[in-house]
Amino acid sequence: MSRRFIPKVVTANDLILGDAVYLTADNRWSRLHSEAELIEDEDHANARLAFGAAQKLIVVGVYLADAKPGPNGPEPVHFREEFRTRGPSNYPHGKQVETAN
Repeated sequence: MSRRFIPKVVTANDLILGDAVYLTADNRWSRLHSEAELIEDEDHANARLAFGAAQKLIVVGVYLADAKPGPNGPEPVHFREEFRTRGPSNYPHGKQVETAN
C-alpha cells in the first residue's frame, strides 16, 4: 500500500547570494516561499525537481520540501523550512532586514 503524497515545493539556494529560493509555477526563482508552486502530484513534483536541478548556473542544492496550502500561498511544514524563509542567520541582511523595515 502506497503512502499519500504530501504536497511539496521545489527549493534551492541562489548560487550567487546563497538565499533560499523557491520555484514558481511560471519557472522563476523567488525569495518568497508564498510565491512557490505548491505541487500536489508526485510525478509533477519529480518533473519540477528535474527542471530546477538543471539550472546549475542559477541555483544549488535543489530539493523538494513538504508544504501546505495557506491563505497567501504555500506555507512550510517543518521548522527547518520555516527557518530558511527568514534568510541567512549569521548577521542581519537580506530577508531579515527587508522584513524588519
